[in-house]
Amino acid sequence: MKKVFILVFVQVVTLASFAQNDTTKIEQYCQVIVTPRMLSNKVTIDIDFGEEKSFWADTRIRTYDGKLKKFNTVVDALNFMGKEGWVFINAYPVNNGNIEIYHFAFKKQFTRAEVFAVK
Repeated sequence: MKKVFILVFVQVVTLASFAQNDTTKIEQYCQVIVTPRMLSNKVTIDIDFGEEKSFWADTRIRTYDGKLKKFNTVVDALNFMGKEGWVFINAYPVNNGNIEIYHFAFKKQFTRAEVFAVK
C-alpha cells in the first residue's frame, strides 16, 4: 500500500509541474505610428502595444540600460522592431486633414506564460 501511495504521489507531482510550463503560442500585435512634426522634417514615433494609457505611468520605450530610446528615422524604428523579433504585417497611411499619419502593423509570437506574466 505504501508503494502505491508513493507512486501516485510522484505522478501527481510530475503532472502538476508540467501544467505550469504552458508553451502554447499566442500572437500579439502592435503598431508603430509615425506623425510628422509641425514646421520640421522630423517625425514623432509612437509604438502602441495595446496597453492602457495612463497620465501617471511612463510607458515610453527604454534601452536595456534604462535610457529613453530615441529613433532617428522611421527606418530606425522599423529596424528596432525587427531586432526585437516583431514581424511586419502591413503599412497604411491615414489622412488627418492635411497631415498624413503612417501606421505600421507588426506581430510576434509569445508563449502563454510570457503574455499573462506581464499583465
